[in-house]
Amino acid sequence: MKTRPGICQRKRRFATREEAEAVALRTDTALRAYKCALCRQFHLTSRTKGLRPPRALENGTIIRKP
Repeated sequence: MKTRPGICQRKRRFATREEAEAVALRTDTALRAYKCALCRQFHLTSRTKGLRPPRALENGTIIRKP
């Protein structure tokens, strides 16, 4: 996902994906975290267009690329 500079400046930044996802879980809206190519931190988005669902392991944990 490409974030424009103006959008990046207005969005809240999180140092880690875990911190961003913890905030996302507390909202009523379905949000997901992504790493911004501009600031190298994490933002939240509600966009899902073109998003592949995460692969799950047998024990229910999610596999993520680092």
